[in-house]
Amino acid sequence: MLPTKLALILRDDLPPNLAANAAVVLGLTLGARLPDLLGEDAKDADGTLHLGLNTHPVPVLTTSADHLKALHRADGVLKIGFTEVARRSRAYPEYLEALARTEDPEFVAVALYGPRAEVTRLTRKLPLMA
Repeated sequence: MLPTKLALILRDDLPPNLAANAAVVLGLTLGARLPDLLGEDAKDADGTLHLGLNTHPVPVLTTSADHLKALHRADGVLKIGFTEVARRSRAYPEYLEALARTEDPEFVAVALYGPRAEVTRLTRKLPLMA
């Protein structure tokens, strides 16, 4: 069993297109922040190269907007948040400017990574995305 755990938590009222977008944005950010989780490249029986994938299972869970805020404030784990400010911005400089003017932004999704016990404690009661 891995000593660390990764979880992606999406707001429970997101339509599929916004849920997929939030998952991709957080996945890219996690990959950049945690390059050691990348597995080695491999070849299939035909010799075709397959680039290494993330070595951790990634449960995709759901919860309310308020609970996402609480998860983003949790101690002891890496937290990456995707907010409505980010979702609505069309360019990164626009996002930075809008976020600087926003108090208490609403979260669309949060990714958590850290010690298995801590991530489990924070997410154990959350349902898998249906």
